[in-house]
Amino acid sequence: MKLFNILILFTLPLFTQQHIIKFVTLAPEGSTWINVMREYDAAVRKESGGKLGFKIYPGGVAGDEKDVIRKIRLGQYHSTGITGVGMGEIAPKVRILDTPFLLRSYSEVDFILQKYEEEFNKAFLENNFVLLGWAEVGFVYTFSNIPIKQIKDLKGIKMWAWEGDPVAEATFKSLNANFIPLSITDVMTSLQTKLIDGFYTSPLAAISLQWFTTVKYMLDFPLADAAGSVVISKKEFDKLSPEHQEILLRNGKIYMRKLTELSRDDNRKSLQSLKNAKIIFTSLVNDQEKNICEEVGKNARKMLVGNLYDNDFLSRVENSLQEFRTKKNNSK
Repeated sequence: MKLFNILILFTLPLFTQQHIIKFVTLAPEGSTWINVMREYDAAVRKESGGKLGFKIYPGGVAGDEKDVIRKIRLGQYHSTGITGVGMGEIAPKVRILDTPFLLRSYSEVDFILQKYEEEFNKAFLENNFVLLGWAEVGFVYTFSNIPIKQIKDLKGIKMWAWEGDPVAEATFKSLNANFIPLSITDVMTSLQTKLIDGFYTSPLAAISLQWFTTVKYMLDFPLADAAGSVVISKKEFDKLSPEHQEILLRNGKIYMRKLTELSRDDNRKSLQSLKNAKIIFTSLVNDQEKNICEEVGKNARKMLVGNLYDNDFLSRVENSLQEFRTKKNNSK
């Protein structure tokens, strides 16, 4: 009888656990990203009666985001939480969200994601991925060891650019800035060895990755809003029953929205933490510099036409934003 009970104990998981989704991300253990993903996992397991769940691999164990996408396509992993660089490997047009000086507020971010949701979802599906939910990195700022008060000050900085990222390349070319392409996993070492002395990221990421410890200044004028998302390979998604697909999608929207709100709050708090850490915040000297940034953004977005998206899509997004701003101003 005891032997029978032991056999039941060991074979029970084989019957109850039908599907494990291998999820991998650069986000470190203990981060808001991972904490919310574990809540998402718990909700999915509960609703599916333990038949569906995630196995979470945090901390970049599978390499850079491009490595992760390649490994998912090979079947080594199934799902990931990625920034724009990773999304660009799947659905290039989504990268418009990351282009410089396009989005100015979280209300504009939410508006564009909602307005073009169907189009973005289609872009993921056409390239064999399913979008489970949006989760942004947040507004990114420029950090350096010399103060930036005019755009021309960037010429004196050896700026990091994410290797292989066409948006970063177009941005820094439009800014006439010096930049050194590197994998994100090489940034900290490169800062410590003085190979680079500037970078761009969100306040939260600057603290989480400890990059802020290598610089003195932050330009208090956002470069862009960095998008993020959680996706799963369509091949893996199609293995799920319709019931489990619905559970995954519905909870994905719920928990990724929660992650977005928490990340926005974390970024606000991180700005104060950076000030407490004696990072000096600088401002552009006048409105003329802000107008230059506006032109830089337009030029960078035009440079990406034909590579990430077509001119029609760019025009529609820019026009939608202009209409949104006009309505917002008129309602005040």
